[in-house]
Amino acid sequence: MSQGDGPRFRGEGGGTGPDEGPGPGPASAGIPDDDVVGAAEEILDAELVGDDLSDGEAVVDAEPVVLDPLEAAVAQRDEYLDSLRRLQAEFENYKKRVAKQQADQVSRAAASLVDKLLPVLDALDLATDHVGDNDSDEAKALIAASGLLQGVLAKEGLERIDPVGQEFDPTAHEAVGQVPAPEGAEPSASGEPLVAQVMRAGYRWHGTVVRPAMVMVRS
Repeated sequence: MSQGDGPRFRGEGGGTGPDEGPGPGPASAGIPDDDVVGAAEEILDAELVGDDLSDGEAVVDAEPVVLDPLEAAVAQRDEYLDSLRRLQAEFENYKKRVAKQQADQVSRAAASLVDKLLPVLDALDLATDHVGDNDSDEAKALIAASGLLQGVLAKEGLERIDPVGQEFDPTAHEAVGQVPAPEGAEPSASGEPLVAQVMRAGYRWHGTVVRPAMVMVRS
C-alpha cells in the first residue's frame, strides 16, 4: 500500500488534509460564541484597568459619609437652642426699648399737662392771697380747692418751690429785685443772700425744675 493510499486520520491540530477543510482551532473548539465574547470583554477591561493603574491613578470608590443618628440629633438640638437664645435676647431688648419709649412718652405728656396747669395754679394762689375774709364760705371753698389740686399734683410728682427764708439758689430761683435786710440780720453761712419774698411760686416735676421761683432777696 502506497503512502497515498494509507488511512486518513482527522488531526487534532490545526493542519488540513487533502480531502477536508480547515481544521477547528483551539479558540472555537467546543466553546460557544457568547462565552468567547464575554471572555474577550473581561480581558479588555483588565487591560484598561491596568493602563489606569500604570498611569499612577488609583481607582477608589467613594463611600458616602453616614452620621450617627444620635450625634445628628444632638447637633440639631444645639442649633435650635442657640437660635432660641438669640431670639429671646432680641425680644428682651425689644421689650426694654418699647417700655422706655412708652415711659418717655408718658413723662413728656405729663410734663406738658403740668406746664399748662401752672397758670391755673398761679390764678388760685393770687385769688387766695387777695381774698377778703378768710372765714367766709367762699374763701374756705377757694382755699380747699387750691389745696386739693396741689395735693393731687404733688402725688404725681409735682413739687412746689416756695423758698421764703432760704438761701438763694440760682438753679431754682429767679431774683427779680432786692429788699433791705432787717437790722441785726446775720448773713448766711455760704454768703448767698436769703430769699425775702416769693413773687411767684416755682415748680419741680419729678426732681426737674420746670419753672424757677420768682423771688426778692435781701440786700
